[in-house]
This record gives sequence, C-alpha cells and structure tokens, in this order.
Amino acid sequence: MAELIWDTLIRGALVFDGHGGAPQQLDIALKDGKVAARGSVLAPELATEVIVGSGQWLLPGLLDIHTHLDLEVDLEPGLPEVVRHGTTTVLVGNCSLGVCFGKQLMDGANPIVDCFARVENIPKAVLGKCVDAVSWDNTGAYLDHFKQLPLGPNVAAFLPHSMLRVEVMGLADSISRVPNDAELEQMAALLEQALEQGYMGMSTDGLPFHYMANESNTDKRIPTQFAPRREMKRLLQVLRERNRVWQTTPILENRLKAFLYFAFTSGRLFGATLKTSALSALEFPLMPKGSNLFLGFAKLMNNRFFQGDMHFQALGSNFRVWSDGIVSPLYEELASTCKLIAREYDDVEGRLALLNDPGFIAEFRRDWLHGRRGFNLAHLKARLGVPDCLVIREFNLMVFDGAPVAEWEGENFQQVLERLQDYQLGNTGQARSAAEREAFDKFPDPIGDDANFMLHMLREYDKNFRFWVDNGNVGNRATLGLLLHENTLPGFNDSGAHITNMAFFDANLMSLKLASEQSLDTVSRMVQRLTSEPARFFGLDVGTLDIGAQADITMLNPEALRNYQCDPNRHLIYRDLFEHRQMVNRSDGVVSRVLINGVEVWDGSDFTPELGSATLGRALRAA
Repeated sequence: MAELIWDTLIRGALVFDGHGGAPQQLDIALKDGKVAARGSVLAPELATEVIVGSGQWLLPGLLDIHTHLDLEVDLEPGLPEVVRHGTTTVLVGNCSLGVCFGKQLMDGANPIVDCFARVENIPKAVLGKCVDAVSWDNTGAYLDHFKQLPLGPNVAAFLPHSMLRVEVMGLADSISRVPNDAELEQMAALLEQALEQGYMGMSTDGLPFHYMANESNTDKRIPTQFAPRREMKRLLQVLRERNRVWQTTPILENRLKAFLYFAFTSGRLFGATLKTSALSALEFPLMPKGSNLFLGFAKLMNNRFFQGDMHFQALGSNFRVWSDGIVSPLYEELASTCKLIAREYDDVEGRLALLNDPGFIAEFRRDWLHGRRGFNLAHLKARLGVPDCLVIREFNLMVFDGAPVAEWEGENFQQVLERLQDYQLGNTGQARSAAEREAFDKFPDPIGDDANFMLHMLREYDKNFRFWVDNGNVGNRATLGLLLHENTLPGFNDSGAHITNMAFFDANLMSLKLASEQSLDTVSRMVQRLTSEPARFFGLDVGTLDIGAQADITMLNPEALRNYQCDPNRHLIYRDLFEHRQMVNRSDGVVSRVLINGVEVWDGSDFTPELGSATLGRALRAA
C-alpha cells in the first residue's frame, strides 16, 4: 500500500492560478495547509482525501479589499456571510474607522459606537455588542488576538485615522481642533509602530456625509475630517517611507480640493510614491462620466512624471441601496434629511416634529428640488451630468420593496404619484383597493410635487416603508470595463457595513460572471485582479496557488455562475448574532467548495463544522 503523503487531492478542475495566464486542467495536492504539488495527473492513492473537481473552476480564495467586518469578526469569527461567496481574506480598518486601539471608552464617550453608527448605518444596539467583545487596548494586541479566535478568513488591517486621533487627542478634541506638535508626533509614532507590527497602511475619509452619532455632536463629522493638510502630509510621509498603502475616499464638496488631496500619491511632488487605494469607480446615473474624471486623474498621477500609484476601488455589481424611510447612507448628503437621520433610531416624535416645522419643510423642499427644476446654474449642471450632489431624488428610480400599501410593492414612486394625482382629479378608479384608497385620502390635496409626496410619506410612515435605488452601475453596462481598467482595483464589497441598506458579499462572483460572458482569458484576468494583484498591492502573502502557498481555495460551478443574478438573491433576514435584520446575499450553488488553510469550510450548500470552531485563517501582516 502506497504511503500517504498528501492530506487532500483535488482532481481534474480547470485551474486559474491567480497569475493571469491561461487556465489549465490540473490536479492540486495539499499538505499541512499548503499547496504541496500541481500536475496534470497526480496519484490519488497518495492522498487521504480525494475531491473530484471535474467540470469545476478552481482558483485562489478571493480577497474582499474593503470591509467593516472588524465589528463582526469577534462575535462570529467564521464570518460565514463572506465565506459562502468564496472570500478567504478580508481587509478591515477602512474609512478611518476600526477597533484596533480597543474600546477607547473615555470621559463618557464611546468612540466606536459614535463613529460607526451613522457612517456605516449600524444600529447602536448592534455596535454595543461589538464593543463589549473587545478585549485588547493596543494595535499589537489587536493583531495578536486573532490567534485566540476560531478565525475563518484571513484578516488584514489598516490603522484607522479617526481612531488614531481619538487615541491621542480624546474624542472631544479630535472633532474640534488640530493637533499640537507633540500630538502630531505621537500620532506619527503610533502609526510607525503599527506598520512595524504588520498593518497595511492607514485609512482616512473625506466624504461630506459621514457624521458623528452621539447626541451632542450629530452636526459634526468624524475625526479624520478635522485633520489639516499639515497633519495629513506628516502621517502620509510615514507610509511613503515604508511603502505602505493609504486608503481614502474623495472630498466631494470641492472637486478641485479633492484632486489636490489625491495628488498626495505623487512621488514627484512629495519625494516618494504613495500607494493609494481610493473609493470608488462607479458609473453614476446622475453623472455617467464621473468615473472618467477620477480615472483620468489617476492615469495622470501614475505617469512617469508624477510617479504616483493610485487605484480606485471597483464594485462588481450594480450599487443597489435600500432605505428605511429616509434612513440610508445616500440621504446623509442632504442637510435636511441628514437632520432626520441624526435623530435616535426610535425617536419617532423627534422626526415628526421636524417634518411639521415650517422652517424644516422649506429646507427639505430646497434640498429635494435643488438642481432638478427651474432656470438656474444647479439645474444646468445637472442636465450636463455634473450635478452638485449625487442623491437620487428622481421618483422613477425609487422602487418600493417593503411598501406600506400592498399595491405599491414593486412599483416606482412615480407610478404611485401619478395614480394619486389622477385620483385627486376625480378618477377614483385609480385606487385599486380599500387600503390604497385610504392611503390616497390621507395625502394633501392637491399633492403638488414629489417633494410634498415624500414629506407626507415620512410623516405618515416614518421608517416603515422601504425602497431601493440603483445609485451606480445601473444594468451593469459599464461595470466590466471599470473592473478591468488599469487604474482600478476590483474587490470593493463594503461587507459588514450598512447592514440594512446594501449587500455586496457576492460582488466578486458578479465580477467573475461578467468576465465569463466575454471569454476564459477575461476570467483569468479577473481572477488575477481579485487575488494576487490586490495581495501584492497591499503586501499580503496570499492570492496564488504557488507551491508552498497557503491553501486558500475557491471552487466554482461555471454553469451556475453564468446563470447567477445578484438582485433576486439579495435578502433582508434576521440574524441572531446581531438580534437585528441584515441585508445578505445567497449565491448557493455557484460556489461549490471553499477551503481555508487546506480545510474545507463550505461544501456548496452548507458550512462544515470546522468553520467557526477551528482557527484556520490568520492575521496577515504586510511586508
């Protein structure tokens, strides 16, 4: 009898090795969590377990390069909602937010809750459970603690700038002033220490709708946005010296300032190239050519003269966002709706008082109609595709999915508004049921415009109506081109954030689906873009099937992948983990197997007992 030398042998799959070359039908042997052998025919009698891979695609485990799973991983270390879609490595600490300094409780402040609640649209009760699970108080202990968890996917971390400011300055000062010289040098020292410990770099944020959630500061943005240029320049210099990554978001309020901000990537201007990963390359319905501006700027910065290394993160699916009433990340951009969202989750009376206040009503109407009508510069800019803001207020693009009246379900707001207007003109047959007639009778008569319609919906139903909009990549017309663009970096999924508003856990699968519609060569290139390419950019030792590599493997059913559609498979479910509802995806049948560190954790329809009970992944340390 032959001596067993391999733990697992996967036979006959079409292998995409992560390097971008043509796929090959190969056998892959695994030993002690590593890729031990590859060949056209390997002896099955030498393996303890044999997996038949015929008809399947085999590729390195996928990377999710933008998540907020740092909140979830200590509550459910297996991270099943990403694993089931073939993800084996997640990046945390994005958008200047994270938990690497511990709870940071001080002077009655709870920075993790106060910063995350509105930015990532996560209820405070859920965040409180996450904070309770924190057991460390420094960046080194944070990475070390993953060894004690039954970790599923690998975890790599950015040092989050907002939390760095809080650590050095305290929460109150971090959102009210610039640091003094000693504080700035302390921040630089902590950043350098974290980079030595293996953090990928530092994350910052410039989006104008990222606000604090503690009651006394709901009109203030998160700490990173109070940093002066001097502070940014000093901290980014630490990243340059170590060749680490700056993860950031654009300053949308001032596009000239945004480009000056992104110019930090330039080695010509600042002495050394700064690797920069920025959000985000999308085709916006209100600004279809907007991504061209950012990608054109990246191309300029990355040329020989400016010596930059800038890439915009790209999403592999349409950017569908749900709202509960007005509560969603999109509507933080309008000053009036921002005030509604700032109210505590259960403060129905507070929101209603605002909605009945004449001053607020006037402000809401200005915001809602801005750039959408009249003879003015804002309307002209919107018609030219360069609007002042990207908030969807067009009723034909807003679709009920959780309607307060059964007949409205699946209809867009424009359809309901037009029937209401006809009903108010005397065509009572427009009401298709007693419930719809009752609802129509409660609207102001005449309703007037869509701003009045929305005001009434919010007064009457508060958060108890739900709708979605596709805020980017509508119909996925431009998605593949963006994913393959030389100045993008695919793999942006925002997993773990906006738990009732969006779900892109499966976006990497959608990237592969779109690639499969073109050619196998395109699939191979996409596999590379979702595995070895981001791993190399962020300095992580994963993403290939090279001999000796950690055996993180995803197997796909290509026929199921070609037939997969993301939209019908997004669901709002109750998760016992959070004691709250969450948007998730279900791609079951597309991913036929997932292995982490050589151990099977997903069998195509369910998780194996090892996921969440054995330590499989590890804290990846950037090199």
